Amino acid sequence: MSNRTAGGAATAERLPADVPLEVLDALQVPTLAALGEDQAAGRTCVWGEEPLTLESAVDLGERVAEDGRWFPRACRNCTSLRAHRAMLDHGTHCTLCASAATAAHCTVGRGLYRLQRACRR
Repeated sequence: MSNRTAGGAATAERLPADVPLEVLDALQVPTLAALGEDQAAGRTCVWGEEPLTLESAVDLGERVAEDGRWFPRACRNCTSLRAHRAMLDHGTHCTLCASAATAAHCTVGRGLYRLQRACRR
């Protein structure tokens, strides 16, 4: 089990600092043990092999694992796709998201939507 904290200030390429931790959890970031060396070090996307730079990487928040703290990063395309999938999955079981009248009150659903849109730009 790991703890997560939202990372960094908002820039054009990074997640806004106000992304709720529940939204980051919904993305189902792989565990540190499941990653290759470049993925664990943040040089490539945690979901693929795309090389990352400071400008292109999406910060997925700080994680605390048994091996220590680590900071997963991903490419914008993979983050957008994961957020979209998580949004669809979340919407199938969330009672708030089930109704147009209450969907705006769901932090996770709204956060996944915002994240998916922000990463597509």
